[in-house]
Amino acid sequence: MSTAIRTIRVELKSNPYPVVIGKASLDQLGQQILSQGFKPGTKVLVVSNPVVHAHYGEKALAVLKAAGLEASVLVVEAGEDQKTLATVSLIHDAALQRRLERGSLIVALGGGVVGDMAGFAAATWLRGISVVQVPTTLLAMVDAAIGGKTGVNHPGGKNLIGAFHQPRLVLIDPTLLHTLPEREFRAGMAEVIKYGVIGDDTLFSELETAAQTNPSGYGAGGLASQAAVGPALLQSILERSAAAKARVVAADEREGGLRAILNYGHTLGHVVETLCGYGTVLHGEAVSLGMLAAGEIAMAMGLWTATEQGRQRRVIEAAGLPVLMPAMDPAAVLDCLQADKKVKDGLVRFVLPNQIGAVQIRDDIARPLILEALNVLR
Repeated sequence: MSTAIRTIRVELKSNPYPVVIGKASLDQLGQQILSQGFKPGTKVLVVSNPVVHAHYGEKALAVLKAAGLEASVLVVEAGEDQKTLATVSLIHDAALQRRLERGSLIVALGGGVVGDMAGFAAATWLRGISVVQVPTTLLAMVDAAIGGKTGVNHPGGKNLIGAFHQPRLVLIDPTLLHTLPEREFRAGMAEVIKYGVIGDDTLFSELETAAQTNPSGYGAGGLASQAAVGPALLQSILERSAAAKARVVAADEREGGLRAILNYGHTLGHVVETLCGYGTVLHGEAVSLGMLAAGEIAMAMGLWTATEQGRQRRVIEAAGLPVLMPAMDPAAVLDCLQADKKVKDGLVRFVLPNQIGAVQIRDDIARPLILEALNVLR
C-alpha cells in the first residue's frame, strides 16, 4: 500500500469537499486551504488543546502564515467533560476578539472533541463560517472529522446539542499519530472495526489477519498499537475508512436513512459514556461494548450467528478494547436510551449486524432483550 498523499472526495450535491490523506500533509495545510478558494490575508483561528498545541500548534501556525493567511490560535481544554456550550462560548469570544468575518475560517487541530466544538462554533458564528478539520487522533481521522456532525454534550446525553456543518477540507496526516497515547489509538480502532462490520468485509478481513499475528490474549493482538498495525495497514485503514464514510455521507448528508448505519455500536455505547461519566470510558471503548451488545441482540433475534459474533469479539480483543460491560442500573439504561437523539416516534433505533459487511436498522427491540444483552457481557 502506497503512502503517497491521496485525496478522497465527499461528493455532496452542494459544497463537496476533499479529504487529503498522507504522510507530512500538515506541511501543505496552508496551500491546501488556498486551493479551496481562500485568499491570502484570510483570518484563520486555529482551535486546539494544550497537548496537541504543544506538539503541532506552532508548526500549523507557521505553515498557515507562510501561505499568507492571518492565523492565530486558541487553546481550550478538550476532555469529553469539557465538550460543553461553555467551551464553545470561549471560541465565540476569540472569534469576536480576532474579528472573524463571514469569509474567515476556523481550523480544528485536535481529536474529535476539538473537532466537534470548533465545528459547532463555526456553524453558529455569524450564522456559519467555514471550518477545516485537521484530526490528530485515529478516531477523528476515520470518523469524527468527516461528515459535518458538530456539537456538544448535555448532562442528559451525548451530542444532544449540535448542527450539521460540513468542513471545507479535511486533512489527515498519519505522522500526527506518533504522539497519540496507545489507549487513544485503541479507541480509534473501534470505529475502524465498525466500518468493517457495517459494509467493508475486505477491511474486516485485513483486521482479522493482523489480529492473528499475535493472538495471545486480551490487549495483545496485532491491532493494539500503532507499531503493531504498521504503516501499510494504517494507510489502508485511513483510506478505506474515509472512503466508506464519504460514500455514506454523500448518499445521506443529514442522517435521513442510510447514514444511520454509522451509529453501529453507538446507541448503547452512548449509554455507557453517559452513565459512567464522560471521559471515564473513552468513546471508542464504549462503541466496542455497544457493538458487542448489538451482536448479542442480533444473535437473540436470529439475525447473525455465534460464529460471526466470535469473529467480531476476537478483533475487538486484538485491538485491546474492553469486552466486559460495566455495571449499570437497568432503569437508568432504559431512561438514557429514550433520551438518545436517534429516537424516532418514541422508538429507539438500533443498528444490528446481519453478517460481516452488512447491517440493518431496527426499532422493534424489546426492552428485556436489551437488558439481557448487557447482562451477558458482564
